[in-house]
Amino acid sequence: MLAYAFPPFQMSDLPFVISFLFWFGVMGIAVTSTWMARKLIRESGTVLNLPVRDLAIALFVLLLFIPSLWVLAVVLFSVGGHSAPGIPRVIGYSALFTAGLILNSRAEPKSAPPSSPAPRLARRLPASFQGQIYRLSSRNHYVDVVTSEGTFAIRLRLSDAVGEMEPLRGHCAHRSHWIVDNAVTGTEKLVDRIYLKLVNGDLMPVSRKYKPLLEDDGLI
Repeated sequence: MLAYAFPPFQMSDLPFVISFLFWFGVMGIAVTSTWMARKLIRESGTVLNLPVRDLAIALFVLLLFIPSLWVLAVVLFSVGGHSAPGIPRVIGYSALFTAGLILNSRAEPKSAPPSSPAPRLARRLPASFQGQIYRLSSRNHYVDVVTSEGTFAIRLRLSDAVGEMEPLRGHCAHRSHWIVDNAVTGTEKLVDRIYLKLVNGDLMPVSRKYKPLLEDDGLI
């Protein structure tokens, strides 16, 4: 058990109950601080690439972790009749915990999205088509169906094409573009404009009209 194997701040003479409560509290602080940091980053409206976002989350977690861990240590150690660790040791432990949280979140394997039944629109594609549809884009009287096997032009209105995409979930990012949710891998900001980045490398512009819904549904 963690309370036996790793006594808080290497104080091996602490009672088991104090050690147990300490690590229980640390886990609670870790979960809460990580959740709050991610929530603050998400609600700030700032679009960040992955390394910068991880650094910002780490800094927020660290700022939340240090005072919380110090208060926890002071309360528990005073109850157990021990002197609380100094601020430098608390900062060191907090930095270690924060690094572990970030590395663990980056190391978690990303499972591939489960395959979904083919939408009705796939019947309009070549009979040999076995790929995935990424997006639909309107072009004059045609719809470009961008897929993992290339782009196919279909003479159809965009609204009708979207209606044939069930059961795949997607969103309009622009009046001329409808994007499958599972095809979105992230966002980029270029010249004060936000773009959705797709699994095939496409960058699709996000218009002001559709941005709030994309934010509410977690795509931005």
